[in-house]
Amino acid sequence: MRMDSESSFDAPAIAHSLSQFHMDPSLSSTTPGRVAPTPIHEAEAAHGMPWSTTIGESSHDEPLLYMPFWEWQMEHMKATLTNFRCDDETMDSNPTFAFKANEEKKARIVSHCYTSDEYRKIRMTYYDAGDNTQVFNSVWYPDPKYNLPILGIDLLSFNRKKFLAIVDFQPLHEKEEDHAATFEHRLSPIKNQYDSLKGKMSSKFYDETQFFSQQMLFARFEDSTVVENDLFPAFQKYVSMHQSLIEETEAKTDPEDVERVMERQRAYDTYSAERDPATGLFASMFGKEWADDYVFDFLFSLSEKTEGGVQIPPMFGGPPPGAAGKGHGGGGGNPFAQKKEGEVKANTNAAVASGAGR
Repeated sequence: MRMDSESSFDAPAIAHSLSQFHMDPSLSSTTPGRVAPTPIHEAEAAHGMPWSTTIGESSHDEPLLYMPFWEWQMEHMKATLTNFRCDDETMDSNPTFAFKANEEKKARIVSHCYTSDEYRKIRMTYYDAGDNTQVFNSVWYPDPKYNLPILGIDLLSFNRKKFLAIVDFQPLHEKEEDHAATFEHRLSPIKNQYDSLKGKMSSKFYDETQFFSQQMLFARFEDSTVVENDLFPAFQKYVSMHQSLIEETEAKTDPEDVERVMERQRAYDTYSAERDPATGLFASMFGKEWADDYVFDFLFSLSEKTEGGVQIPPMFGGPPPGAAGKGHGGGGGNPFAQKKEGEVKANTNAAVASGAGR
């Protein structure tokens, strides 16, 4: 910084100096040391995203099956959301939430978290273990001033032969009329276009009457062309429709109304943290302690950590944590790897029927 003889500051020099420390030069002196949000382009490219090659093994020209979903969502958020920015507070709470890899088992997971005027939190995760397992997961929490459902997206692939897809406007309330705007009739024309996405979820882990709508896109399939032909356009339409609902819904101004919505979002996180079967996959790849923190502090950050941490569902997680590669299965987190053909089919059907990995 440079001062002239009259002790006036050189504003351009100050701004440049502050930028070197990632500080916002527009902030007043009453907020010293406040750090500006990570620029979107830096967060977007962190850890080499979007990936083009896999850490695992693949016999496909495009091994990262769901990366087009990640890329489209990023571009869509940047183009449509107001005051779109990184949620640094969430990501800085534990740097390993952003990226974790198991080189020995050839698996890695990357996570981003964003916020905007419309959404309190948008988290997105990509899990890559080659052809064994591919997962794209994203959850959009509306700002609590909008009494609207949560947008949940969960796409999984095992061995590029067994696929599971869930996309839903997950209602916060038991009765649709308790929302500021009804929504299911807006989704049915979209869902009706895709017969392959009209499956029914099992109640093994979740009660479909809680936090799931009647217009949920749910699919278990073995034909990979469904991903591009049906799932991708349906996903795009559901995301766009969710944003349309927010644009059309009047924001709540009464603090008590806002708090009631936040309370339901807390209930959603608690319900989900206690039941998410993907926890077993995380624990087997990266350890139970990390999986506990990741589930409670990132995936469902409004939930309260229970004594003993997450109770890992034995089926979806496959072998016990640390057992993969020791004669108990493995294969980059695929709970069905290294099993006999009959066992693979039975266990795969059981897992995808459960609604695993929401």
